[in-house]
Amino acid sequence: MTQVIAYCDSQAEFDRQAEALHADLVAYHQLYDIYNDYEGINNIKTINDNAGVAPVRVDERILDMLELAVEMYDTTNGQLNIAMGSVLAIWHDYREAAEADPSDADNQLPTQEELEAAAQHCNIEDVIIDREAGTVYLADPEMRLDVGSVGKGYAVEQVCQAARERGLVSLSLSVGGNLRSVGSKPQGQPWESGIVSPWDDSLIYNSGSSLLAVVNSNDQALVTSGDYQRFYTVDGVRYHHIIDPDTLWPADYFTAVTILCPDSGLADCLSTGVFCMPLEEGMALIESLEGVEALWCTKDGQVIRSSGFAQYETPLEE
Repeated sequence: MTQVIAYCDSQAEFDRQAEALHADLVAYHQLYDIYNDYEGINNIKTINDNAGVAPVRVDERILDMLELAVEMYDTTNGQLNIAMGSVLAIWHDYREAAEADPSDADNQLPTQEELEAAAQHCNIEDVIIDREAGTVYLADPEMRLDVGSVGKGYAVEQVCQAARERGLVSLSLSVGGNLRSVGSKPQGQPWESGIVSPWDDSLIYNSGSSLLAVVNSNDQALVTSGDYQRFYTVDGVRYHHIIDPDTLWPADYFTAVTILCPDSGLADCLSTGVFCMPLEEGMALIESLEGVEALWCTKDGQVIRSSGFAQYETPLEE
């Protein structure tokens, strides 16, 4: 779901800007798609299809996004790894099968052997980006890229920057929960974004949900990763989509992690990477990054903030 809120001089100007935003988002979706082909476009699926075969010439927007992802692999000590597509595909297939036939409980979880076999093909060093040639090559024939942890956030950031260049100075864009604001509201009023409680079951059923915090998000991105977003249940246990690279199973440190920073691509990467880290490690990383704040929701119901998070918060209405 995409939501655009913008202040423009006229309805016609709003319509023009909204149409441009939509066109840009569609273009990025096609470039970063791992499931579908598009005529005349080499995308992430094209790269995967040519793993171990040949380098693929791609759009600069793919090169830029992949370079950020590789950089964030180092920043997160490997907890964000776009080369884990082979492992993530296994979980995706089991989740799809479970949703199609919830009664077949015996066949709803992968074996450790399956996961470890796929994990042999997740070495980020096998992602060969040749900026000069404009190509990407996966040296391992069994490797698959999955850019779900970075693609949407990076696309939102680039789309918002393009909108700013078109003269849009007051915008709030939400794409599947990735929030990015440009400027402020008229008269300098702040954009305010809510962080919903991950312990509220209404999140799962898409009904009204309670707010945990409200933040001033002027010129900021707000991205949350949580175990309630995409999951399936086996024997009463929830198996969500954020896979810990160390265990190859759904990360089990937190219920949700929210990142607030000026860049949506960075926020997307960090929300996933920090979700897969113990609190101490994640806190140290966040505190080391200028302009980045985080809020953790723990499994036992605690809410923990980085040192500067509170300065962005506004009081919740009673």
